Amino acid sequence: MGEITTKLLVLGGGPGGYVAAIRAGQHGIDTVLVEENRLGGTCLNVGCIPSKALIHAAEAFHAAMLQAEDASPFGLSAGPPRLDFTRTIAWKDGIVGRLNTGVASLLKRGGVKILRGRGTMVDGKTCLVETDTGPERVRAEHVILSTGSVAAALPHLPFGGRVISSTEALSLRQVPATMAVVGAGYIGLELGTAFAKLGAKVTVVEMAERILPAYDAELTRPVARRLNALGIDVLLGAKATGLSAAGDALDVATGGERRTIPAEVILVAVGRKARTHDLGLDRLDLDMSGPFIRIDERCATSMRNVWAVGDVTGEPMLAHRAMAQGEMVADLVAGRRRAFHKAAIPAVCFTDPEVVSAGLSPDEARKAGHEIRTGLFPFAANGRAMTLGAEDGFVRVTARADNHLILGIQAVGAGVSELAAGFGLALEMGARLEDIAGTIHAHPTLGEAFHEANLRALGEALHI
Repeated sequence: MGEITTKLLVLGGGPGGYVAAIRAGQHGIDTVLVEENRLGGTCLNVGCIPSKALIHAAEAFHAAMLQAEDASPFGLSAGPPRLDFTRTIAWKDGIVGRLNTGVASLLKRGGVKILRGRGTMVDGKTCLVETDTGPERVRAEHVILSTGSVAAALPHLPFGGRVISSTEALSLRQVPATMAVVGAGYIGLELGTAFAKLGAKVTVVEMAERILPAYDAELTRPVARRLNALGIDVLLGAKATGLSAAGDALDVATGGERRTIPAEVILVAVGRKARTHDLGLDRLDLDMSGPFIRIDERCATSMRNVWAVGDVTGEPMLAHRAMAQGEMVADLVAGRRRAFHKAAIPAVCFTDPEVVSAGLSPDEARKAGHEIRTGLFPFAANGRAMTLGAEDGFVRVTARADNHLILGIQAVGAGVSELAAGFGLALEMGARLEDIAGTIHAHPTLGEAFHEANLRALGEALHI
């Protein structure tokens, strides 16, 4: 058995782990990164990146279908489009491959040693890695646990056969004629909408009384309208109870009745759970917060020099949160003084239309004890949205009533994911309504709706 001694061991090469390793390498820290699958973790390989590629391809195909039906609002028409789904998946895989190679190059540039294989913690300083060339024992002064998360399954709908998770959905070889999606959160709606645009008949089953239950109803109404326009059936207050007797459909209980939904594929998208099993973490003296590893504001666990970042530490399970945590911990190992006190971590749903939320919603601000003022500006009054043929949606800002400090910013509309950086920056910089209202926003852009929302909160809106 080989043995390696290092300053820093990173267990898991997802966004949090590989960013921590890259930053540690930049600091000149002797670092070993252990990853049993492909670098980039769920996000790069079977999550964020491939799903957005599929969503883009689906939107392009749907737009071409509208042109073929002479239904384009721009007066465009064309012959019926053909979809070579094999090429679509190959294009998606090509993007993932390029990013995999890029991550590996960045790690190599930083002098990070990559061990490919399953890592199992022996104690708080030692990890046993089963590689293709035999076991390696890694001893480290510091350990970062970045083991990520896995798709949550349902007891009555275990994964296998026609019951799939988002991982398998992104590698289907053909577009199914019928698809049932269990869960109307962001994963279920993103992928369900994409497959509907590609030609599948999609039915969404959600136990809550509305879609995207983590977001306020005002934000989700435009998404609900679009689902209806796309012909997606949404069953709310409904529970998926299992496969039909013949095994070719989904049984659903709703409103005291039982329904059977034909489905070639059943996508279970009911969330994700921390990956803490089969990694030896039970051998460590870690304080837990429910199913997650408990951390403090520096991502330190209850064990000295053992850190944890990303999904394994709980919500929000977002790649950019993991990256920020990983970068910070590497700085801490290098001797810098850091803490994770973020004013906001923007969240984006790449639905149609897209949804962005940063900071507090109006209801959350009130529950926190604030007297507030809000401003909402609709894209129906925004010139750029009109030229894009995407007028549904709005930008909304929430601020304290006394000093106008901005507490939260939300938006729903086509392309609003690109506004997320500006929203986060405003909150991190402690902007007030007057700061955004006094900033010149380029015309014509969607960002002008952010400007006008702040003006409206001040009672000074110009274009509504």
